[in-house]
Amino acid sequence: MGGIALYGGRASIRRDMSDLASTLDQATKDGLLLPDARKNIDLLLNASTSPVVLASVTELAVRGEWEELNDRFFKTLAFGTGGLRGRTIGRVVTTAEQGEGGPNERPEHPCSGTASMNFFNVSRAVRGLIAYAKRHVGTERKPKLVFAHDTRHFSRDFAEFCAKVASELGCDAWLFEDARSTPQLSFAVRDLRADAGVVLTASHNPSHDNGFKAYFNDGAQIVEPHASEIIAEVNAIESEEYDAVADDQRGRITVLGAEADRGYMDRLKSLLMQPSLLEGASAKVVFTNLHGTGGQITVPMLKELGFEVLTVPEQDVRDGRFPTVASPNPENAAALEMGIALAEQEGAEIVIGTDPDSDRMGVVARDGAGVMRLLTGNQIGSLMAWYRAQAAFEIGWLNETTRARALFVKTFVTTELQSAIAAKFGLGVVNTLTGFKYIASKLRKYEDAIPEDKKGDYRSLDEDTTRKLRLEYSRFFLFGGEESYGYLGCDFVRDKDANGAAVMFAEVAAYAKAKGTTLPDLLDEIYKEFGYHEERGKALVMEGADGAAKIQSLARSFSQRPPTEVDGVAVERVRDFSVETIFDEEGDELPKEGMLFVDLADGRSFAVRPSGTEPKIKFYLFAKSPPTDELAGSKAAVSESLDRLWSAIESDAAERMR
Repeated sequence: MGGIALYGGRASIRRDMSDLASTLDQATKDGLLLPDARKNIDLLLNASTSPVVLASVTELAVRGEWEELNDRFFKTLAFGTGGLRGRTIGRVVTTAEQGEGGPNERPEHPCSGTASMNFFNVSRAVRGLIAYAKRHVGTERKPKLVFAHDTRHFSRDFAEFCAKVASELGCDAWLFEDARSTPQLSFAVRDLRADAGVVLTASHNPSHDNGFKAYFNDGAQIVEPHASEIIAEVNAIESEEYDAVADDQRGRITVLGAEADRGYMDRLKSLLMQPSLLEGASAKVVFTNLHGTGGQITVPMLKELGFEVLTVPEQDVRDGRFPTVASPNPENAAALEMGIALAEQEGAEIVIGTDPDSDRMGVVARDGAGVMRLLTGNQIGSLMAWYRAQAAFEIGWLNETTRARALFVKTFVTTELQSAIAAKFGLGVVNTLTGFKYIASKLRKYEDAIPEDKKGDYRSLDEDTTRKLRLEYSRFFLFGGEESYGYLGCDFVRDKDANGAAVMFAEVAAYAKAKGTTLPDLLDEIYKEFGYHEERGKALVMEGADGAAKIQSLARSFSQRPPTEVDGVAVERVRDFSVETIFDEEGDELPKEGMLFVDLADGRSFAVRPSGTEPKIKFYLFAKSPPTDELAGSKAAVSESLDRLWSAIESDAAERMR
């Protein structure tokens, strides 16, 4: 190891760059360190001003932690249309990173690495976003940016850092006083007429992850034509150092608190279609934010709407470790176990859970037999879609003349039950690629289609007024969502919103109660009318540098050699979104995406795509049966057919990876 040494009770690393370089070069020659990792280590050592970086790389090299170094440096964390996401705490925490320690037993410093979420990558991201915002705004005024964060490790540190950088580079910044949800950030960008926004979150990822999620001036995640230019600005930055503007040119940092919460909550109330249903509803609801941000808005909102709300005390604590769950993901039954136990103890009818940044909502509901049933994201969305469609006609939002301008917007991998519901009511459906930014881009399209002399200051208009404008001049978005527990029923937020979803779902629950039924039983009535639809979400998880390569290899294999037969059934159609030119229902060309959709001759189908935010390749399975009053048999047959389908896909994937 030459002159590189660790000594003393605390790590003290000799700054001998030549010996470190020699050690790294030898490891690369021996096949222990990836060539790209070797190159990126030099990049970060030259670019970073933090002594923790050199100390950490040296310590890992001395200890022979080559797999850890490969995982940290196999790539430079790329800024994409969703921003950044990666590990902020390594599998191996170095002595320098641990330092004096931080809140909730986290290390003092984030993980050093070009493939990690740390101040080096956050600095690149926010400075690139600022550079584009300045160019977009021009010289007439300072750009305006809003920053929010969830409860994850380093989220507050990163958010304060971003606001500071924005100010020092001549932008006005708004920073929430404490953790707030992703949809509230979207609302704030629109409400404050900001030029961009950022939320520091990794959504429902494991506790060691964090992310930088970027929004443009419409309150939606960045898409083209802005995305490519912002990405180019970010990727051109290779150093942590920057030149701050003169003191008299710096921007102001404004703190957002209770007043911003109130404005958001007041708009959320407009999601109610028949508020009278909630008068005297007196339903008992258990809510858990899984140590995240959801309780800030959802709990007071539900109480204002007349619900008795119980929370899980152990999970009310905002804690980036998410100590009471294996995964802070409300789509997993295990994450809601404590909420279910409290519901059983208190006789509550519903359990609602939200992920750390409160853009996803999961639900458990009691059926007619008193059994608590976990609902899937497709089922939750379909209940809301059905209710909002039938209510829109009951209350006069829609009629025979206007129905053709109303629609649902969903992703391709979301249940076709929602398409069947739309068809029954004469509504349109538009399918988008996975990612709520594509649903949001449709909302911008519909807003832009309204003549300027008619809409005026669109964002200051109430929902009744904007609905009438959209129905007359554009298209009215009634509901949208994705199978991964994301829902939206309004135009004033441009991302999936668990706070708004809780309001909408509370109304569906009140409707079911007024009809003398339960939510699961109401869902069964929908199945009887439209046919039983079942979907399964599966994934193969492959972490680190080696896993990333395997995921890409498997995705290429499906694209280059799509199956011709699955589970003994012929493949009827294959859509390869990575190479084909595909148009949506409105004639808009879709961006290329690494997704393959396979339809079988017996009506089953599946899609496969690498996750954009997690180290996994995802599979989406679909099957359905015709409408019938004999649901038990249909459910059993469809479920068994999906078991066989997954078994066949899993075997095929294993063969492709050999």
